[in-house]
Amino acid sequence: MCLGVPGKVLSIDGAEALFDFFGVRRTVRLDIVDEPVAVGDYVLNHVGFAIRRIPEADARATLELFDAILRGAAPGDLMRVDVESEIAATVGERGS
Repeated sequence: MCLGVPGKVLSIDGAEALFDFFGVRRTVRLDIVDEPVAVGDYVLNHVGFAIRRIPEADARATLELFDAILRGAAPGDLMRVDVESEIAATVGERGS
């Protein structure tokens, strides 16, 4: 399964943007995002590419769902593994 991790656009420089993911800042490519983005927008990101702009409420709901899965699912649970691997691919190890 492919998941997207929501992040907030902090700045834009051409085809790249600086995003905030869980308090970690990462540069993401804007080449394939579905519509133009602006500073302050929330965007789903998949392995370094912005793929879809989303409303802030949806971003927060997604992050809450990810948190619930990480807190509640047993290690090795397939959904937990997907969430952990997508977060790691987007921001590196959580908390780093």
